[in-house]
Amino acid sequence: QFGRFEMRGRIDISSGLWPAFWTLGNSGQWPANGEIDIMEYYKGKLLANIASLGANKKAKWFSKTKSTDVLGGKKWASKFHVWRMDWDNEAISLYVDNILLNKTNLNALTNDDGTDINPFRQKHYILLDLAMGGLNGGDIGDTKFPTKMKIDYVRVYQK
Repeated sequence: QFGRFEMRGRIDISSGLWPAFWTLGNSGQWPANGEIDIMEYYKGKLLANIASLGANKKAKWFSKTKSTDVLGGKKWASKFHVWRMDWDNEAISLYVDNILLNKTNLNALTNDDGTDINPFRQKHYILLDLAMGGLNGGDIGDTKFPTKMKIDYVRVYQK
């Protein structure tokens, strides 16, 4: 809870792949426990997402995307990059290579179920994964295997 979270890594942006560096809150069921996608990629775009519980009992997303084509496409993806989250008691800010992708105030992230619970005022745990296919990953038919998400480091700095 709170601090700077970093991952230096290289992701494969081949079709159908869905790499992610993300967190979930320790308490509660998803999405009421909160989700932070520090790095997520699929279908040609990087996503910087934050989710809490909406009034409809589904995820309420605060999401920004950036096309990997704008960043340089396959050439960009062939290099290592640093994804970072700065999280304090005021806001969550998500970056790639010091480019701000998403900044969301914590006050906006309270669950909309009448409980007044803010899932971003609790501890979270980190997940790293490389999913394939599915609704978001899409068709993997043209992807050459094996494929990898290479991680140089993951660091957490706490205030």
